[in-house]
Amino acid sequence: MIIEIFLIAVSVSMDAFAVAIGKGLATKRVKPLNALKTGLWFGGFQALFPVLGYFFASLFGKYLEVVDHWIIFAMLALIGGNMIREALGEPEEDAKETPQFDWRHMAPLAVACSIDAFAVGVSFQFMPINIWVAAGVIGVITGAFSVAGLYLGHFIGVKWQQVAQIGGGVVLILIGLKTLLEHLGFITW
Repeated sequence: MIIEIFLIAVSVSMDAFAVAIGKGLATKRVKPLNALKTGLWFGGFQALFPVLGYFFASLFGKYLEVVDHWIIFAMLALIGGNMIREALGEPEEDAKETPQFDWRHMAPLAVACSIDAFAVGVSFQFMPINIWVAAGVIGVITGAFSVAGLYLGHFIGVKWQQVAQIGGGVVLILIGLKTLLEHLGFITW
């Protein structure tokens, strides 16, 4: 399960990575404090939202047990598909990011990038997973990807942003499909 958690963490961190690239493009000089803020904002919210989704699903989980594998598949496929759609959409949108790193600019971005993590947290309710470990891994990986994205955006530009988002979307869809096929008995490992 740790490999799946890691892959999910990398996948859901791609939105934050993309936004951080946009921030890096708009920043003349990346200061270490701004890199730390970026990692903490995105990583913190990405760690919080799966926990919120997990406990939300726990309130309604007994009603959803019969179709939990379909929920996991649908949510991960929707999130992954949306990531791919966004990557193929308007790339100039991320290039318009502003270089401010205060809470008024970072909090809305962090929340927006974490909606997918909430949905992943809902799907975690139906998996044999420790939510605290999963949320920690997601937070740390997202924080690291966000800092890397900030520096990459500053030094390289948006050349690999689209590829990263598409890759993250494909991984989420494949994990959802694997879960569905396991529950339906097509895969037994």
